[in-house]
Amino acid sequence: MPTDADGASAFFPRRVPAGRLGVAVVAELVELIVTGQLKEGDLLPPEGTLSEHFGVSRTVLRESVKRLEEKGLVIVSQGRGTQVQAPGYWNMLDPIVLSALIDNDESLGVLDELTVVRASLEAAMAREVASSRNAEELRRLQNALTAMRESEFETDSFRQADVVFHYALMEISGNRLAENIAKHLYKRAVESSRYQGINPPDAVALTLQEHAAIVDAIARHDSDAAEKAMLDHIQVSWERRRLRDTPKRSRSGAAGQSKP
Repeated sequence: MPTDADGASAFFPRRVPAGRLGVAVVAELVELIVTGQLKEGDLLPPEGTLSEHFGVSRTVLRESVKRLEEKGLVIVSQGRGTQVQAPGYWNMLDPIVLSALIDNDESLGVLDELTVVRASLEAAMAREVASSRNAEELRRLQNALTAMRESEFETDSFRQADVVFHYALMEISGNRLAENIAKHLYKRAVESSRYQGINPPDAVALTLQEHAAIVDAIARHDSDAAEKAMLDHIQVSWERRRLRDTPKRSRSGAAGQSKP
């Protein structure tokens, strides 16, 4: 009997590992929930129905539902079934949940909210750095700013240098909780083409000026100025990139439910 390179029978197709099947099931269910196709209070179909729909075993399905429960998207009750939770219970820092929210939010409301939270956290961290930084930490930020200037005409390198600058400031702040949350938000945002948005021709020059203002305030130990410079930079730079023809989501709208 002929065999493939791994010695397995050529007459038998390779099996997709259960873990990969589970990832696909989780991703689809997460999207159904964050887009509002499965709403708060809805019950997921019976286990057998879902197993047949996804073409997976009941074991894979149970593990997938367990992952959803860990993310706060559903709650499993004995005798009642699996019920979709309100958005307030969702772990929105979970990479799969946050990515689904960003990818399916036509109004960009999630990125607006992300920017507000990120700006608040990083502004507070910039304030702390300005009040407590030492000479070595200041040099680290100055070097990061220099790297940004040296990559001014290389878009990908400039973006990476920008990320390095912000990560350096977060780490220097010593606020581990704020650093962890801000990094999760920032990482998921920069992976989205929507967050990159549309840059005006002078975007790089303006970005460099804003970062220089942050470093200058930190160098002077001016906590108020450092906090304001960081807050203004994050908010204004997002406004520059944001799609101008996309209306901001009203506060009455539910997160991630703008997709029809």
